[in-house]
Amino acid sequence: MDDVLRIGNASGFYGDRFSAWQEMLDGGELDVLTGDYLAELTMLILGRDRMRDPDLGYAKTFLRQLEGCLGTALDHRVALVTNAGGLNPAGLAAAIRALADRLGLRVQVGYVEGDALARPDALTANAYLGAFGIAACLDAGADVVVTGRVTDASLVVGPAIARFGWGRGDLDALAGATVAGHLVECGAQVTGGNFSFFRELPDGGRRPGFPVAELRADGSAVITKHPGTGGAVTVETVTAQLLYEVAGPAYLGPDVVTRLDSVRLSQQGPDRVLVHGVRGTPPPDTLKVGVNNLGGFRNSMTFVLCGLDIPAKAALVQAQLTEAVGREGLEFTLARTDHPDSSDTETASALLHVHLRDGDRARAGRAFSAAAVELALASYPGCTLTTLPGDATPYGVFTADTVAQEAVDHVAVLPDGTRLPIAPPPVTATVTAEPTPEETVPATVGPTRRGPLGEVVGARSGDKGGDANLGVWARTDATWTWLRGWLTVARLAELLPETAPLTVERHELPNLRAVNFVIRGLLGDGVAASTRFDPQAKALGELLRSRVVDLPTELVARDEPATAIREVRP
Repeated sequence: MDDVLRIGNASGFYGDRFSAWQEMLDGGELDVLTGDYLAELTMLILGRDRMRDPDLGYAKTFLRQLEGCLGTALDHRVALVTNAGGLNPAGLAAAIRALADRLGLRVQVGYVEGDALARPDALTANAYLGAFGIAACLDAGADVVVTGRVTDASLVVGPAIARFGWGRGDLDALAGATVAGHLVECGAQVTGGNFSFFRELPDGGRRPGFPVAELRADGSAVITKHPGTGGAVTVETVTAQLLYEVAGPAYLGPDVVTRLDSVRLSQQGPDRVLVHGVRGTPPPDTLKVGVNNLGGFRNSMTFVLCGLDIPAKAALVQAQLTEAVGREGLEFTLARTDHPDSSDTETASALLHVHLRDGDRARAGRAFSAAAVELALASYPGCTLTTLPGDATPYGVFTADTVAQEAVDHVAVLPDGTRLPIAPPPVTATVTAEPTPEETVPATVGPTRRGPLGEVVGARSGDKGGDANLGVWARTDATWTWLRGWLTVARLAELLPETAPLTVERHELPNLRAVNFVIRGLLGDGVAASTRFDPQAKALGELLRSRVVDLPTELVARDEPATAIREVRP
C-alpha cells in the first residue's frame, strides 16, 4: 500500500483522551499521527497562561503524552504533527528536544510560525495558516512538526503535500485532503462520538476509537479506524462530522476553497468510507484572523425555586438583586425544570440563573455573590442557592478578522534551524456566500403522525465565534425530498424560537442529503463570554431533533439504520 498515506488523529481538543497517542501508535499501521489542540477558547486560555509566564503558551498536556510514546513513534517511523504549539511553537519545539535528551532519544523537530500578529489592543491575534510550512518541515526530515494557529485540516494536508508532491495548483487534491483533515481533526466524532444515533453503534458508543485517513495521490481518502476499537465508521458518522462547524458549500481555507457540495461518500465495507470527487478552487487573498481580548469579569449564582408561584418568585429575586447591585450587566434566565404535583424537591424546582458581567472586578465579585446569599432569609419561600458566594473570573471576547495573505510571514523552521519563508498562493479568487433558495413543500404530504423530528434525521451543531452552525441530514432519499422543502428558516424559527430574531443563513448539500444553518450572533461575544446554558451550541442539534412535529408516516416506515451500507452520489 505504498500509494496510500495513513494519517491518524489522537486529539480533537485540549483535554481529549490522554491515552489516545499511545493507543493509536500501538493499534495499527500509520505513517503520520496528528493532534489538534486549538480552539477559539483554547487560544484565550493559552494567552492567559502566557501572561503569567512568557515561556508558556503551548499545550502542556502534549508534552506529558509525548513522554510515554515518543520512542514508539520513532521506532515505528511515524511522523508526529500537532498544533499544540499554540502561541509558542518555538517554546514547545525546544521542550520536545529537551524531553528527547532526557529520554536518550534523537529526534528531529521542525516548527511553523508567523501566525501571531502584532495587535497591541488584543490578548491574542493569530492568522490561520495553511499546510505548506508543515510540508516543508517534513521534507527536511522532521520527526515531529509543531505549529501554532494553522487550520485544523492543515495537519493532514501538510503531510499529504510532502508525500505526494502537490503544488499550489493541485486544487482538487488539496481540497480532497482538506475534507479528510476536517473529518479526522475532531478525533472520535467521526467514529461515532457525539453521534445522533449512538444506540445503533456496535458498542453503543461507549468508547469510540480514533480515526485514520488513508489518503491517495488524487486527494481521495478512506476514513477508517484501527481494528478492534469501538464505535463505527459509516456514511452517516462521516456525514455528521462533515457538517460540523461549516457554513455554505464553499469551505474557505488558506490553500484552497473546498467545494463541500462536490463530496461523495460511499461505504466500502465495515468501518471504511470512501471520500472522493472533491473539487477545489483558488483560495481567497485573505487569511482568517482569530482575535481574543479580555472582556471584563463575570460571576454567576443560581437560585432554586420550588413549588408554586415560580414566575413571581423569580421576579422577586430580580427586583431584590437589581436594587442591591444595580441593573447594569445583570442577566436573569429562568429554567423551568419544575414538574407539577411532584413528590420530591428536585423535580418540583426551577432554576433561576443570575449572571453579572462588568469591567469592575469588585462589583462582579463578592459584591454580587454576597448580595445573592444575603437574600437567603429575606426573599421568596424556600429560598436556597446551589453554590457559596465566590469571586469574579475574567472572561474573553472572540472576534474574527482577516489579513492579506502576503502580509503574513509564514515561516517553516527546519530541524537544522534554517528558516524557510513560505510564499502565499500565486492565484487567489474572491468567494461570495451562496445561500440556497428555499422551496416549499406541497400543502398535502399524505398521512402524518406526531413524533420527534429525530426519528428521521440526524444533526450535528457547534460554534464559530459568536455564531452557531446546525447541520441536519436525512437518512433516506425520501426523507431528503421532504426535509429540504419542509425545514426552512421560518420553520427553524418556530422550532427554535431563540433563532427567530437572528440572521440565519441556509445552505443545502444534496450529496449529503443535508441542510446546514449558520445562526449569526446566537453565542454573543463567543464561547468564553456566553452566558447561554449551552455556550458552544453543541446540543442545539439534539434540541431540534427532540421537537415533536408532523412526520409523514411513510418516511418513518422507510427509515434505515446508521450501519447500513449505502452510497451517496450527485
